[in-house]
Amino acid sequence: MKAAEMFKVEGYGAIVTGGASGLGLAFTEVLAEHGARVTVFDLDQQRIDSEVQRLSALGYDVSGMRVDVTDRADMHDAFAQVHATYGRLDVVFANAGIDSGPGFVTLDRTQRVSEGAIENYEDARWNKVIETNLNSVFTTVKAAARYMKPQRSGRIIITTSAAALLIESGVGAAYMAAKAGVAHFMRTMAQELARYQVTVNAIAPGPFITNIGGGHAFRPEVQEAFGATVPLGRMASTEEIKGLALLLASPASSFITGAQISIDGGATLGQLFEQG
Repeated sequence: MKAAEMFKVEGYGAIVTGGASGLGLAFTEVLAEHGARVTVFDLDQQRIDSEVQRLSALGYDVSGMRVDVTDRADMHDAFAQVHATYGRLDVVFANAGIDSGPGFVTLDRTQRVSEGAIENYEDARWNKVIETNLNSVFTTVKAAARYMKPQRSGRIIITTSAAALLIESGVGAAYMAAKAGVAHFMRTMAQELARYQVTVNAIAPGPFITNIGGGHAFRPEVQEAFGATVPLGRMASTEEIKGLALLLASPASSFITGAQISIDGGATLGQLFEQG
């Protein structure tokens, strides 16, 4: 099979949760650009409308639905609607997630942060992050499996994080706990669904410039702080995740399952390169 055929997703029916911005929008774009039919699930109706209109004007088959990934009934109804529209479900990106607030130190690790200390960590914040970043992935995979198992094919790709592999003390504890849990859940699902030829993998991004956490990643000082933790010395743009996303969504990944692939500029190597 030629490379162009290996990466072909034309005509695929796909869902991307949190697909109207950030990494989710990059996943939506790369699938649509290669001929997939993509439905975006997101909470921000204005952003859904804007991105669907923009991508549709380019000739891509993209639609959107306002879906709360923490509402299990809402999610299952939305999956049913998409499956009825496409007649099948080939690719699902379980991507939706939220920031968990500060960790117990600043991003540059020079000062303690009282708000992020465990004795001050708000119960409501912990519960919201776990519900959005962990429990919603369970719901997404459960819904996807209902349609992929009978057709004996499918690709499920979960967004984890470098925080699933590292202790990022500048990031809130709930985020790290959720992402580590999602990573292990992914491996369990890969084992369970393999007999149905459904692959389950994860993308573990390092520091990318997105709107998560109120868009603080666009601030120069934040980019500098994160860049100092990355051997490549910078944060990434969302364009840089598209190649990996297409790989995992396409036939090129037919023998990859249970893998968590880091895309982090070397952040998880455990040490920084000497600069100079």
